[in-house]
Amino acid sequence: MSQFLSWGKYPYSPQIAKSINWPEEITSAIKDINNTGINTLLPYGKGRSYGDSCLADSDHVLNMGGMNRVLFFNSKTGIISVQAGLTVNELISITLPLGWFMPVTPGTKYITLGGAVANDIHGKNHHVVGTFGQYIKKIVLFRSNEGVVECSMSAQKNLFQATIGGLGLTGIILSIDFQLKKISSNSIQQNVIKFNSLEEYFNLSESKKIKDEYEVAWIDCIIKGKYRGRGHFISGNHCKHGSLNVAEDSKLKMPFTPPFSLINSFSLSIFNEIYFHKQYKKNISSLINYNKFFYPLDFISNWNNLYGKYGFQQYQCVIPKQDQKKVLTNIMEEISQSNTGSFLAVLKNFGNIKSPGLLSFPMEGVSLALDFPQKSIENKKLFLRLDSLLNEVGGRLYPAKDAHMSAKHFKKAYPNWYKVEKLRDSKLLSKFWKRVVS
Repeated sequence: MSQFLSWGKYPYSPQIAKSINWPEEITSAIKDINNTGINTLLPYGKGRSYGDSCLADSDHVLNMGGMNRVLFFNSKTGIISVQAGLTVNELISITLPLGWFMPVTPGTKYITLGGAVANDIHGKNHHVVGTFGQYIKKIVLFRSNEGVVECSMSAQKNLFQATIGGLGLTGIILSIDFQLKKISSNSIQQNVIKFNSLEEYFNLSESKKIKDEYEVAWIDCIIKGKYRGRGHFISGNHCKHGSLNVAEDSKLKMPFTPPFSLINSFSLSIFNEIYFHKQYKKNISSLINYNKFFYPLDFISNWNNLYGKYGFQQYQCVIPKQDQKKVLTNIMEEISQSNTGSFLAVLKNFGNIKSPGLLSFPMEGVSLALDFPQKSIENKKLFLRLDSLLNEVGGRLYPAKDAHMSAKHFKKAYPNWYKVEKLRDSKLLSKFWKRVVS
């Protein structure tokens, strides 16, 4: 037995985990937990969800990391079948040398494929390809009242759609069949454009001159005045020629967890000033490997410890396209007035490609992700103001990163929640789901 937390360490709720290495072990594991008087639990991958969606209401989880095998891989078509505990990093080490890559990848390669399904992950290319759910062919689940169940768009469609983005509640994901993306190089042709304001950002993102598959922007959410929202617009494409070698993992680690957050208004001001001005030219193009482009935060393997023992909260929202300029400007104003700031402030454009998942987060518009050191009173006040701005225009928060969303907001933003609740396995319940549905 061992303990696990969410990546943000908030809420602080250590999980008692029972390891699963083979599907046949699940029944006895559930029975063992039930024999202690615990009626509900939750599957747990690598705990990279930031809030409480990966935390069981009972604090008892099944650690699925041991189920990390490739079951089938057609290197000609790119169709692969993997167990749910396989990480994106492990997948890349197998498929990249053969010229295949994740069709959609998040900002860390240390999530499991089961987690990728449960949160219907999106990436820097959503405006072009949609979410991970678009590429899933079949999901195999273990449901406590049925045993092993297969679902797809042609068999048990309702269960399939409820499972994609279903936060691991419809059954314990055993395996996933999905389509990989064909590539010819491990390198990305990256282009970085420095911009001086939010208005300039929107001009860049809407420009027809930029037609790259991947787009993301870092913004300075602290600076005020005419330079509010300045930052770097980063875009890129897979190179057509080059090596297919797997990049080495970074060995850099935060050696300890400080008693207080190293991310504060003083350190943020210095970092933002240096980061913004590190690029002297307006536009710089370069060739970089996939690790540096897709997974810059993985450079420090346990970077969450920078926020100290109390952790942090992320506020990730999506603002509908018709309101994105006004609301994003107002959000930046609220943050600057709150005298707090975010080390990570990332903008991504979402397209209009609809996911098969019932609780998929993206909608056409702009996504903003912000990380705040955990300060209960200050964060609560700020988040309430940001929620109000978001609710007025029909925006939504990302469950995978959330630790505060109200039930009222969740049910309004995700009107299909009741369909997932109807198909939820009665043995599976997270702290998030109890908070927003009960």
